[in-house]
Formats: sequence, structure tokens, C-alpha cells
Amino acid sequence: MITVLAVHFAVAAVAPFVFRKFGRNAFYGLAAVPAGSFVWLLFQHAAVYGAGATAEAEIVPWIPSLGIEFAFRMDALAWVMSLLVLGVGALVLVYCARYFKDKDSYLGGFGAQLLAFAGAMFGLVTADDLLMMFIFWELTTVLSYLLIGYARTRLAARRSALQALMVTTAGGLAMLVGLIMLGASAGTYRISAILEQAPGLVSGPAAGAVGAAVVLILIGAVTKSALVPFHFWLPGAMAAPTPVSAYLHAAAMVKAGVYIVARLAPGFTDTTYWLPLVLGLGLATMLVGGYRALRQTDIKLILAYGTVSQLGFITMVVGLGKPDAALAGLAMLLAHGLFKATLFLVVGIIDHQSGTRDIRKLSGVFRSARALGIVAGVGAASMAGIPLLGGFVAKESVLEALVHFAAAPGYGPWGAVALAGVVLGSVLTFAYSARFMWGAFAVKPGVERTPFKAIRPSFLAAPAVLSVLTIVYGLWPVPVDAWIQPYAALFTEGTHDAATAEGAAGHLALWHGLTPALGLTAITFAAGAAMFYGRAVVDRIQSAVPPWFDADRGYQLTIGALDDAAVWITGRTQRGSLYFYLAVILSVAFVLPLSALIAANKPLPEGLYFVDPNSPLQLVAGAGIVIGALAAVRANKRFLAVLMVSVTGYGIALMFALQGAPDLALTQMLVETIILVAFVLAMRSLPAELRDRTGGKYRVVRVIIGLSFGATMVFAAIHAMGARIATPVSLEFPKLAYEGGGGLNVVNVTLVDIRAWDTFGEISVLALAATGVASLIFVRGRGDRLRTASAVAEGTVGRRHGVDKSSRDGAALALTRKFAAAARDPWLVAGRTLAPERRSIIFEVVTRLVFHSMIIFSLYLLLAGHNLPGGGFAGGLMAGLALTLRYLAGGRFELREATPISAGTLLGIGLATASLSGAAPVLLGGQVFQSAIIEFWLPVFGDIKFVTSTIFDTGVYIVVVGLVLDVLRSLGAEIDEHFEERPLQQEAQDGDEDREPVPTGIPAGSTRGGTP
Repeated sequence: MITVLAVHFAVAAVAPFVFRKFGRNAFYGLAAVPAGSFVWLLFQHAAVYGAGATAEAEIVPWIPSLGIEFAFRMDALAWVMSLLVLGVGALVLVYCARYFKDKDSYLGGFGAQLLAFAGAMFGLVTADDLLMMFIFWELTTVLSYLLIGYARTRLAARRSALQALMVTTAGGLAMLVGLIMLGASAGTYRISAILEQAPGLVSGPAAGAVGAAVVLILIGAVTKSALVPFHFWLPGAMAAPTPVSAYLHAAAMVKAGVYIVARLAPGFTDTTYWLPLVLGLGLATMLVGGYRALRQTDIKLILAYGTVSQLGFITMVVGLGKPDAALAGLAMLLAHGLFKATLFLVVGIIDHQSGTRDIRKLSGVFRSARALGIVAGVGAASMAGIPLLGGFVAKESVLEALVHFAAAPGYGPWGAVALAGVVLGSVLTFAYSARFMWGAFAVKPGVERTPFKAIRPSFLAAPAVLSVLTIVYGLWPVPVDAWIQPYAALFTEGTHDAATAEGAAGHLALWHGLTPALGLTAITFAAGAAMFYGRAVVDRIQSAVPPWFDADRGYQLTIGALDDAAVWITGRTQRGSLYFYLAVILSVAFVLPLSALIAANKPLPEGLYFVDPNSPLQLVAGAGIVIGALAAVRANKRFLAVLMVSVTGYGIALMFALQGAPDLALTQMLVETIILVAFVLAMRSLPAELRDRTGGKYRVVRVIIGLSFGATMVFAAIHAMGARIATPVSLEFPKLAYEGGGGLNVVNVTLVDIRAWDTFGEISVLALAATGVASLIFVRGRGDRLRTASAVAEGTVGRRHGVDKSSRDGAALALTRKFAAAARDPWLVAGRTLAPERRSIIFEVVTRLVFHSMIIFSLYLLLAGHNLPGGGFAGGLMAGLALTLRYLAGGRFELREATPISAGTLLGIGLATASLSGAAPVLLGGQVFQSAIIEFWLPVFGDIKFVTSTIFDTGVYIVVVGLVLDVLRSLGAEIDEHFEERPLQQEAQDGDEDREPVPTGIPAGSTRGGTP
């Protein structure tokens, strides 16, 4: 199963490249993947259904501490669903090869997404872990959004895709809460184990929580399967290409909600709200969908509302919790997948060959395409429940089950209501099935015959195969019955033996004799035929009925109300005042903790002291911090204020050092230095002086808020430290670090081994932050594509206005090289591009002396950090400071010469290194981010103990260097260039076009990477 998933996603990843070479014929290659998986599935039949067979399971630990596993299980329900997912998926991909044209855009992405969707659906139906199932659930949501919005230039497609995403994602979030509640109540997230515990969970002390969890899960199922009141998104999704409608909205995605109901039904049908939700919403959906289908003039929308109706029908039957209903429900699910996929593919052919789907314009299509009409007739007849077809066999079983349900005691009026509602819904189904065939193929009086192109056999092959399967299913339902019986038997396990279970489930057959169900079928045929032939009267009645509440309109009103509320709240909170924002944040941050402290009314812990008697230097450091804070408040220059804030940071670093935390002290000092540089660079674009933008009446308020926040945080920290009643887990960290992580530096080993997931998340945030900063500075591009000076050294300076920036900068740098004393490129040659008043010979000399030492020291911090103070984060900051020195000494041209690799590339390499170091252990049979200790001997160096988590630390190092480089290029080099362009822009405005061009690298008076 894991291999099947891996193949689907791997081929999907390379699909765009295949389409570039083979065009639309690449769909045949993609179809081979689900087709091969379908063949593999058939070979699993003996393992699933053989004598004494148990459900096949594959389990790979993922996050053992959270109990999350790659757990997959192939039982009868998963096998039947996989037949539909893989079989129909392969046929739809084959159909796509003739549906699309080579000139159609985005085919590669579309094919990749459709194949990945098939893999995600297979993962969803085979997952045996609740959270793993939810991951695949959301994958299908995202992929369906992309597939529905394939025609991205059409407003209707984008709107429908977003609507489907919003509705199904909202339901998915509710479902996630329910899954977590259910897993927590059961003590496991394994679905098979939860179903075994279901009787105790439903009647035990956690019954209330379990009932609420089941309701939340059903909400997710209802939204996914488009049941009332969320049915409106499915007809809207018909903006998608027809293959998407045939696969996602007939055979696969919309069946996901039905699958969840079927999966939970054996254990949780006795919960309080199960039957009202499943039966009530299912029946309402069947009737609403059938009623709306009769009003449509687009044959695709007739099928769409018919799908809504059928989904409600299937959900209701599957959720009854009876063996015969379970058998009938899965039989109907398979039949529906066959006939509805057939009909959607037929609609695609009609639209493709005639250019319209409007029943008011279609006329005489059957005469032009008899084979197509026969295929469509088989599908429509199966949908209507005509004998000898799969739909008839399944619907007869459903009616039998409902007759038994209506006669069973203990359900009150539910049984009779369900039976009457299904009969009425079946009448509507017959009527709209006939409407579809008449609208698509009949000759209509007064309507000109529709021009229709000839259909290639390869185009008709997929729906033809599905129609043949529908016929085979109807004439020979024995195999389908055998596939479903093990699932139906789950509803009687524990109370009956196997023979009793099979008897209670009944069986699928073409002829059950003269039964009440057959009589109800005859009634539906007669009433449905009457509705079709009296369609003019039905149309008038429907037109006379006042419009009911439109769910789609309700959705639009809800979204509009949310938008209005957001605008109202934003207008009253986002006022453009930094003082206001800080006042709100800090007020909340001290009012809530202070209220909690007052409500607790606990005394302060004993043993408090103002200064550590063993470290009197703390008083000096504390005084420096206070003085720096007060000086920052009173400063009237921005540079002085930032400098004083840094004084507080360096004071905190000294506190860490005095308290025996050299790692924290080193990191704090490096971080503070980098932040100081970033602030100073950014402030060049701001006025030098600080102006008080608020009136004097607010100063007292700001002082009160600031002092209150500080005091509250101090007392909250004191109470928190004194509230500990258990032994801190950190006491075990030194032992874990040495024995498990192979290092003596507890801090570093914790970051790269014990809490590696946290660190990976943090460096991902760093990469996002760097991208955000770059996005704010670089309007048209990140600046990563700037060529190095050596690449443009041969360029020439064209006219000053309109010359390419890269060529212009390269020419300026090439000009400075001509004055170099050495033949090779001297180090810091770019310093000559600085304006004379901005150069500092002493600074350049110091940079020449310390740059290489700082780089070497950064590598030392990286490699020694496992046992000594340092690590990848500190080493990366040190390397970043070395680059900062070189930039300050030589300007933006020197920064480009010093770092030929772009910041974005470095960030990507760092994240890739960290990711591979975490994934590699899994390939070797271990766990994610598991580290290994390798001991060996080398000449000169002697005995070496290498811990593989150092590779992860190397990724951290590279990410931090990339972050600093991005900051230097964003807040340094890019702002430098803006300063340089100001004189040129001024000259352009003055019309000075005749003056000899000055090398753009050295305009007089510019500010270039030096200190402000």
C-alpha cells in the first residue's frame, strides 16, 4: 500500500516534464499507474477474502511520542473503495488523452494533480490512523480546489473552486477536532482499535465526549459529500472540466464522506445524534437534489443535482447500521460510481463534439452518435433502476433493507418516513434520468438538428467500458455480493455466528421474487414516467412554487457578512498608530495575567533575593540594562535609541554568562549584534530625529502601561517558578544529551536531537521571514538573480537612463578593477566603488585581518557545538557577521563578490540539508530525525566521535547565513541602490542628457553600504 502511494505521488511529481515531451498522450502513461495499482489490488483479493484471512496492515512509525504512524489497512471496505478509486481513475485518465487538445494550457499540472488525487483517495480509504486519514482528507480538498479551478482565467471556475475549498475545509476542521476527541477518548488513533473499543466508548463514562466527537466527524462527512445544507458547492463545481466531474464528483471525492460514515457505522450508530443526522440529512438531500435536477436545462447540472440526490440516498442507507442496509449501501455506492461516471463522460463528449450542453439547443444527437446514445442509455437506465442493470440490483437491496427497517420495532416513525422518502426520491430519480436522455439525445420539435462531429473509438472507450461493467454487475452480482458480505457481517459480530450474520445481511441478486420491494419499484417507474411525460405540468408547478431558501445565496450572504464584520473590526482596530497597537497588546498582556494572579491569591514563594549573593556582578549588569532602557526612552535620535536598546540586550547576555549559561550568552550577543546592524541599515531611510507623534496627555498612560506590564511579568515569572510541584524534566536532559545524543552541550543537543522537530519548525520560520523581508523590499523580484561582477565584467555602460542594472553595476566594478595593482582580483576591490567620504582605510584593514578568522571561528562553533558552547545557530550568526563586516567595508558590490550564491539558494540548501538529515534515518529503518553516533580513527586527528545530528546542525548554519545575507541585500544593498538612483533620476528630470556619464558605481555623495 505504501508502495502504491509512493508511485502515485512520484509519477505525479514528474508528470509536467512528461507532458512537455509527449503532450496529451502523456495521459496514457499516467493512466498506467492507477491501472497497475488496480491489477495489484486484484491480486490482494486472496489476502483480504481468503479463508482465515485477516485485514492486511502496513505500519511505519512516524512520530511515536504522539502515537502517529503511517498505518494502512486493507479490509473489505477499503478493498471495495479502492476498486472504484483506482479503476475509474485509470479510465478517466485514458479519457483525458482525447478530451484535451495539445494546445490546451496547464495540461502537465492538471495531469499531475489528477494522478496525485487518485493516490490521496487511495491513502484515505486505506489509512488506519485517524490523523493520517485526515492528512489524505485535506490533500483531496486541496487537489480538488486546484482541479476545479483548472480554467483559471474564468471567474466562474475560480469562484467555484474557492467555494468548494471553503465549505469542505470548514467541515474538515470540525472533523479534525472530532478525530482528536475520539482518539483521546479511546487512547489510540488506530481506527481498527477504536472500532474494537466502540461498544465501551459509546456506553462508558466518556460517552458524551464520544457522541460530540462523532457529530463533529459527521459534519466533515456531510460537507465533503455535499449533503444539505452544504449541497450547493457540488453543482457549482461543475465549472471544472468534465473528467474532474466524472472522477471527483461522481466516483471518488464526494464518496469520501460516505466512506467515513461507512467506516464508523459498525461501532457508533448507537450514539445519540447519529440516526437523526445521517437519516434526516440524507433523506432531505435526496429529495432536494432530485427536485432541483428537474429544473435544470444544462445536462451536466442535471447530473450534478442527481449526484447530490444519490449521495444523500447512499449516506442514509449506509448509516442505518443494519447488515442488510450496509450491504445495500455499498452495492449502491459501486453502482453509482459506474453509471454516474459513465454519464459525466458522455456529457463531456457531447459538449466536446457539439459545443453545447443546453437541452433547449440539443436535438437529434442520437441519430448522429448511436453508440454514444446506447452507452448513455445504459448509464441512465441504471441510474433510474431499470432491471438487468447494476442500479436495479442495488436499489432493490436498498428497498428490501428499508422495508425491514420500517417494520423493525424501536425506531418510531423513522422507518416509515425513510421508506416513503426513498420511494419519492426514486420517483424523482426516474424522472430526471428520463429528462437527461430526452434532453441530450431526442429530436425536439422546432429545434434545428445539432451539428455533431464524429467520435473516435478511443474517445468513447472509457464510458463504454463503464457501461459494460454496469451490465455485467446487473446480470452477475455474485462477485460484488461476496466482496461486501464481510463488511456487512461487522454489524452482527459479537451477537451472532457467521451464518446468522450472512443471513441477516441478505444477498445481492437480479431476482428476489415477488417482494414488497419489487412492488415499490413498479410504483416508482409508473410515477416517474408520469412525471416525465407530464413535464410541462411539472414545470408549471415548480415555477409556481415560491423559491425556497437558496443555500448558495445563503453562503454568499454569510461570506459577505463576514467580510463586512472584518472591515468594521479592522477599521476600529487597525488605526495606523503604533502606539495604539502596543497599548492594546501590552494592556491585554498584563491585565489577564494580573487578574489570574489576584484571583489565585497565593503568597510569593520563599527564598527570594534581589541579587544573587554568589554573583554580585549581576547588580552591575542590571544597572546597565536599566540605564540603557531609560536612555532609549529619552533619546531624541533614532540611532542613539537603537544603540541603547542594544545595550540592554548585551546586558542580558552578560546576565546569562554570569549565571553559567555561555551558550545562551554567546547566542544573545550575536543576535543582538545582527539586529543592531539590521536596524541601523533600515534607519537610513528614516528621519534621523525621533518626534513624539502623540500628545503629552498620552505620556502618562504609556508610562503606566509600560510599568504595569513589566511588573506583572516579573511577578508572573516569580509565581510560575514557585508553583512547580513536580521534578523538572530538564534534570534528565544532561543524561539524555550524553547517552542518546552523544554530546556534552545540553543546549545544542536539545536543539538538534531531543527537540529536533521544534528546531526544524524554527528554521522554516526563519526562511519564511527572510522571504517576507525580501518581498517587502524587492517589488519585482527577490534580487537573487543579480549576476556576479565577473559575469558582467565585459559589459559596457550604456546611456545612463534605461541601462540594465546588472550590466551597469558590473561595468562600474570592472572599471575599478582596471586600477588594481595586482593582475588578479585583489580582495576588497569593490571598496573602491564607495564614495571617498564613505571609505575607511582602517575599517578595510581590520576587515582584511578578521574576516577569515571569523569564518574559521564560525566553522569551529558549528563543529564544536555538540560538546562546547556553539552550534549551527551561533556559527551561522558569526559567519553572517563576517559578511556584514565585508559589506560595511566594501559596499554592495563587495557583498556580491563575497557571496556568489544567492540568499534564496542558501535558504533552500539549508532547509534541504535539514530535511534530508531527518528523512534519511527512515530509509535506513529508523525514525525521523533519529541520530547515530559513529566512532572512528583518523591519522593526525586520532579518535573521532561523529554524531549525525551535526548534519542537521549544518543545515541550521546554512539557513542562518542565508537569512543574514537576505537581510544585508534587502536592507543594505537594495537601499544603497535606491540612494544611488536619486541623483540620476534628478538629472533625468532636469533634462541633462549631454553630460559625460559618470560610472554609476561612484556617484558623488552617495551612501553605499558604509555606516550611516
